[in-house]
Amino acid sequence: MCGRFAVTLPADAMAQLFVATPANDLPDVPNYNVCPTTSVHVLRNEGDGRRLGPMRWGFIPHWYKKANDGPLLINARAETIAEKPAFRAACRERRAVMVASGFYEWTRDGDTRLPWYITRSDGAPLAFAAIWQSWASKGDNDDQIRTAAIVTTAANAPMSAIHHRMPVILEPDDIGLWLGEKGKGAARLMHAAPDDALTWHRVATTVNSNRAEGPELIEPWSDAD
Repeated sequence: MCGRFAVTLPADAMAQLFVATPANDLPDVPNYNVCPTTSVHVLRNEGDGRRLGPMRWGFIPHWYKKANDGPLLINARAETIAEKPAFRAACRERRAVMVASGFYEWTRDGDTRLPWYITRSDGAPLAFAAIWQSWASKGDNDDQIRTAAIVTTAANAPMSAIHHRMPVILEPDDIGLWLGEKGKGAARLMHAAPDDALTWHRVATTVNSNRAEGPELIEPWSDAD
């Protein structure tokens, strides 16, 4: 599961890091509380090179007549992605990478949701495996929007203490294979990150609100706060 994340890296730095051409209408950064249905930074291969562009976080199947015609599909399970009618074509033909600095997960203490902020142990940006497709309301093909979902898998042993699912996190050398630049075999990338790949810390419950914003959302929380 991945339902909220943060992006702090400037767009030009993202483009340079992933060897991509940036679009002119990328979402503003930093954003410490990226929520579903908002515009996110997505990397894909257009045939003549990589493009970093904006997409709506929330995959819309082609049969939806309205964007809210069914469940909000922000994640796609790796175990079933190749069979699910909503995702199977995109899994074959439209794979992408969603860029983040860190993501949030929650545990519970009674009725209280306790948030954790999770990043790569080496401090590098996160490259979430994703799928995408264009969608337009029925009869309005001139107003297509690109939509995307994060691919998730069963959590590794350390992460399972927080949540039983986690995003599929691509290593830099695997991004080309996921994007279809290095032939076939992308399916083997859909697994949990190594046990030492991620680190996390508790943050304040302020981030429980999807309206919260600001760098303090990712700062470590302690009992003294």
